[in-house]
This record gives sequence, structure tokens and C-alpha cells, in this order.
Amino acid sequence: MYCQVIVDIAHENVARPFTYRIPAGLALQKGQRVAVPFGCREKEGVVLSFTEDTDYDPEKIKEVLRPLEDYPAILPALIELAQEMATQAHCPLAETLRLMMPAEMRGGRVKVRTVEVAELAVSPEEAETMIASDRRSRKRREILELLVAQSPRLVSEIAEQVPDPRAMLKDLAQRGMIRLQQRESLRTPGVGIQIDNAQWHSLTPAQQEVLEEILPTLSAGGGRFLLHGVTGSGKTEVFLTAVRRALEQGKSAIILVPEIALTPQMVSWFRGRFGPVAAVLHSRLSAGERFDEWRRIRRGEARVVIGARSAVFAPTENMGLIVVDEEHESTYFSDHHPRYDARQVAESRCAREGASLILASATPSILSFAKARRGDYMLLEMPRRVADRPLPEVAVVDMRQELENGNRSVLSRELVRQLADCLGRGEQAMLLINRRGYHSFVSCRSCGYVVKCPQCDVSMTYHVEENSRQEQRPKLRCHYCGNATDLPQKCPSCGSPYIRYFGAGTQKVEAEVQRLFPGTATARMDIDTTGGKDGHARILEEFRSGRARVLVGTQMIAKGLDFPQVTLVGVVAADLTLNLPDYRSRERTFQLLTQVAGRAGRGTRPGRVVIQTYRPEDQVIALAARQDYRAFFEEEFQRRKISLYPPFTVMARVLIESVAEAEAEGAAKAMEEEILAALQAHPEWKKRTLMMSLEPPGIKYLRGLSRRQILFKLLTGEETERFCGFLTEMADRPRERVQACFEYNPTNMI
Repeated sequence: MYCQVIVDIAHENVARPFTYRIPAGLALQKGQRVAVPFGCREKEGVVLSFTEDTDYDPEKIKEVLRPLEDYPAILPALIELAQEMATQAHCPLAETLRLMMPAEMRGGRVKVRTVEVAELAVSPEEAETMIASDRRSRKRREILELLVAQSPRLVSEIAEQVPDPRAMLKDLAQRGMIRLQQRESLRTPGVGIQIDNAQWHSLTPAQQEVLEEILPTLSAGGGRFLLHGVTGSGKTEVFLTAVRRALEQGKSAIILVPEIALTPQMVSWFRGRFGPVAAVLHSRLSAGERFDEWRRIRRGEARVVIGARSAVFAPTENMGLIVVDEEHESTYFSDHHPRYDARQVAESRCAREGASLILASATPSILSFAKARRGDYMLLEMPRRVADRPLPEVAVVDMRQELENGNRSVLSRELVRQLADCLGRGEQAMLLINRRGYHSFVSCRSCGYVVKCPQCDVSMTYHVEENSRQEQRPKLRCHYCGNATDLPQKCPSCGSPYIRYFGAGTQKVEAEVQRLFPGTATARMDIDTTGGKDGHARILEEFRSGRARVLVGTQMIAKGLDFPQVTLVGVVAADLTLNLPDYRSRERTFQLLTQVAGRAGRGTRPGRVVIQTYRPEDQVIALAARQDYRAFFEEEFQRRKISLYPPFTVMARVLIESVAEAEAEGAAKAMEEEILAALQAHPEWKKRTLMMSLEPPGIKYLRGLSRRQILFKLLTGEETERFCGFLTEMADRPRERVQACFEYNPTNMI
């Protein structure tokens, strides 16, 4: 018997299955990981299939060395998914197979954790007889008494009550009274998460209505839904009820959230309803925690998986439901090779495994809502909040007027007044500014020089950092590569001492709140404060418990979070995303403002929102203030139709990077010539190409690399897909000192 094995080497030269002989007496399964000889080395691989015959010389075929686990690490459906993704991404199958399991499994970098336990090897009655007759050793009696009360018991627990028990435990084991064994001990993530033990709620009529459409498809399979519900309408309760029905049918479910920050809250809700059957997967877990949660899912002990993007590959069997919460978020797209969109992967997996798919958002992406209108998804709507609670009142403040009136603070007078009222009532507030740090950039007032990162074509951000003695010191830090330097005392360009900082970030806003409201406990949530695997949970728990009264943060606080005591939301700079050079900047601004406004008034008290902007007349600001998604969609849909942007076309680019600017420029021009020749050779491709342009991207240098891009606007269709396949293969071709990749509708055009 022979097996076909994909060797774990991500290179085009070995991107095919290799045939190995299965040793006599060894039983393997499809998807099982094995160690195999490859050249003069030993490599890991995955079994794809079996055959009794081979076209190769049997004498030259090498044998499988050994299985790496006694179970298939990758389920058949996930092997098919990996094959589909490899075809779409034009990459070796080994690369997509790696997505299907914890990275630490490769190379044996993570092990099963064991603990030593002691248990009685005799009946409790025999042990009690020995306790009663033993007059020589008090320690022996104490150990036996503990094991009579509870057996088996951790040796570490015994050591907490009996000093230095090791020698006596070995003595009892030699006497045959007890057994000492090593047993598996699972590492459990989120131990510090506050579990929500809420009972099942009575459903609102709107929740009941959408569930009447969703629940029948769980048994039939194949449901595709876009759930559009305003913030606070109770979408999570819909998810919980649908998951409960899937579990009752013996099926599994995956709940995807866009931010790790949302995971603790979602885990709290789901573990509160479903207990240990709920597992969590995301990148902030330790290697051991991720490995153990993955194994719990693989063994069927956990049938509900909550996690960020990569959780879509969880090894759940008998899939019943996948939910993509806040489906509009760009974080569902992975821009690391192999690139994938978790929403498309979820849809493909549901189709393959006969499961239902729910895409949910208060602000669906333009593409998803257009698909729902076209009939690709069933559109379900929840237009009112639970208990008919009103949407928050929104005030739009013109910051130009604030400046004219002499207010130089980052906070408007209206926001300060509302904040004082909120804190005076004993309530909580959230302040959003989508930029971390203290000031956004440092510039010379004499010559206009802006301090930029030497590795990236971006300005460095002013931070205030504390050293080990809790002394504050200014630092300039690049938010792209992490490069840090001291604040210059003079302008590096002209030598002027008039070098100052401009703009504001989360640190500045937090400092301003503390200046205006001394003694008010604040929390700040951005990349700088959420380091470590429990960083998000720690800050959210501090705010949830009420120890912090004001939460200042970037976009990670804008969505999904539910704090009933929050009655005020302030948007400090609504224009930050509106001015980005990206055709989706209007959509992302509307989504951000609508989502963060929805954090206010989710409890019994009414909410208020203050939006600060330098462009109050902009229609996007006005529609977000009204939370009128339908009106925004119609306007944006028409704008894109007129300008020929997605979903009416495909935006794509080949991105070229090199440490040397000349080499990046040379490679980009060579690719441009190759593409032009291909378009001449394929007139059907040329007809679908509306625009092609070689130019620097918004950030010309990044992390020490010089960048160029060849930008495309393409009509949709089969020939476009073939052209994109050509571009992918061309970009992935190995080049010396040059890296290139092809991006299809990239989430970041900068």
C-alpha cells in the first residue's frame, strides 16, 4: 500500500504530492501528519490519499518513517478547502495546509502538557484500615486521608497540605497502595474572563422573525443570510439561539469576530450559555493554549468556536453554522501570504459542509449589501433596538467654529459639557480618536520640516512613555515599523529651536480628560496598551467593572462592545478616515461613526453622541449622525457606479518591494512591459482592463523597503479572473532582492 504525501515545504519546485510506501502493520488515515525521508533529510508531511499501485519503481520508493499523531490533524473537508485556496491564491498546497492547524504543531514546537497525579490502588476501606493501624508515620496517614477523600488528586495539591510528600508517595506506590501517573492537563485560555451567567432571554418579535428564516436551514443546510440590525437590536441573542439549535441537532458552530478586543466579551456570553463546549481561538493565546483549544475542538469536546479571522479553519466536524459578526470589517482579510478573505472562506466552507452562513452588521459592506439586493444572500433586518430603546441623540460640532471662539483644546466645549454631566450622573463615557500616541506628528515652524521615519515614508508620532522609575519622557515612534527615537531639540533641517508637535492621539485625549476632570479614573485602549495575550480583557474588565469611568481608544472600541452604563460617546476627530486616499474612505468613515455611536444608550438610560469635525456639511457625517444606512448605501452605490469602483469593477494591484529603490523601479518597469505584452497577446484581457498605471503607492517607503505598484481597474468576468491568475503567477515568480505580490481588491490601497 502506498500513500500520497504533501511535504511541508512551501516551494513551487516541490508543490506536488510524493509517493511513499506504508510499512507493514502501520495504519494511516487521510489528513494524518507523518514523518517522511526527503532527500537526505527528515521532513513532515500530510497524507492526501492512498493507492495499491504506483507507476514508480517500487524499489526506489521510500517508506513513511512514522505518524506524528494517532489521528488525522486535518479533516477531509479542510483538505479540500486548502486545495481550493491554493488554486485561487496560486500557491503551493503546503502553504494553505499550514493554515488548518496551529503553527506550533509543525516541528513539534508545542507538546501535550502533563501533570502528576496520585490515586488509590486499593479500595477506600483498605486505605482506611491502614490509616487506623499506622502509628509510625503521620505523613503517610495524611496522604492516605487526602486520597480517601478524593482520588485521583494532583501531587501538587497534596504538596500544599503535606510538606515534602515525594518520598512517602514513592513508598506508598512501591507498597501497592497508590499509583503515580502522568495525565494530560489542558491549558485553558481566558481564566480571568468574567463569565456572563445570564439566563436565556425572551426573544423580541424582530429576533423571532429573523430566526424563523434562519433555524429551518440548520437542518436543511445551505442558508445564506445578511443580518442588518441597528446597533443594540439584539443580533448576539440571535446568534446564541441559532447556535443552541445547531448543538441540539448534534452540529458545530463557528463565531467570527473582527477584533481580538471583542473576543473576551463574546467568550463570556457563549461560555455563560454553553459552558466548556465553547472554545476560543485567536493569535494572542499562548502556543500551549492555542494547541490545547485546537485539540479540544478536534476531539469534539468543544463544538462552539469563538475567534478572530483564523478561527474559520477550526477543525469542527458536522458543521451547522458559521457567523461572521461585524462582517464589514477589513480585518477579515489576511494580507499575509497566502492571502485570503475569511468571509469568502466561511462561505466556501458552508457550501462544502452543508452549513448555514450569517453575515451580520449594523453597517454592512457595500459589496455584501449589493449581493443581498441581487439575491445572493437573504436580507434580514432588525431596524429597532431591544425594548424599543431609542437610538442616541447626536450632536455634530464644527471644530472650525471652536477655533474661532478661542478653544484650542482637543475637546470641544459641547463635549466637555456633556462629559461633565455624564460623570456627574455616575455614568460612563467612551471617547474615540482613531490615532494612537500623544501628538500625530512633529514639525519645524520655521522651515516646515516634518520628522519622518528613516525606514518608512511616514511621519513619526509623538508618544509620552514611562521608564522603570515612572518618569515620563517624550519619544518619536513609527507606527508601521516600530522604530523609535528621542525628540530632537532643534530642527534637523534648518537648526531652528522652534520644533513643535501637532495633532492629537489617544494619549493626548486621555491627558486632557484627566486635566479637566482630576481624579476621574480613565482607561486607554490602543495597540500600545493592549500588549500580551490578556491585554484587551484586562482593560475591558477595568471599564466593565466601573473602576474606570472614561474609556479612550482607537477604532478597536468602536464596535461590538456592550456596556450598559455608557451613556456618552465622543468622536474627537471624525475627519481622520474621511481624508484617506482610498475609494472606500467614505464607507469606512460612515461605518466607524455609526458603530461607535451605537455604544451609547444600550442600557435603560438614553445615550448621547458628540461628533467633532471640520466638515460638518459632508453628507457622510450627516447620514452617520442619523444612522441612516439605507440612504448612505444608495448614495455610495450610485457614486461607485458613476466612477466605476467595486462592486462594478475590480481594483487590483501588483505591489513590488526592494531594499534598493533602483531595483524596485527596474522590477516594476520589467513587469509593466511583461503585462503590456500579455495584454497585446490576449485582446480579451485588454478589453476588460479600464486602467493600468505604474506609480508609487501612498507610502513610498515602508520598513526600509522601497515600494512601487502597478494599479488596475478591471471589468468583472471570467477573462478578468484569467488575467488575475496570470498577474498572480507573474508576481509570485522568485526574484533576487525583489519581493512582489498580487492583490485583488486590496483592503489597503496606501
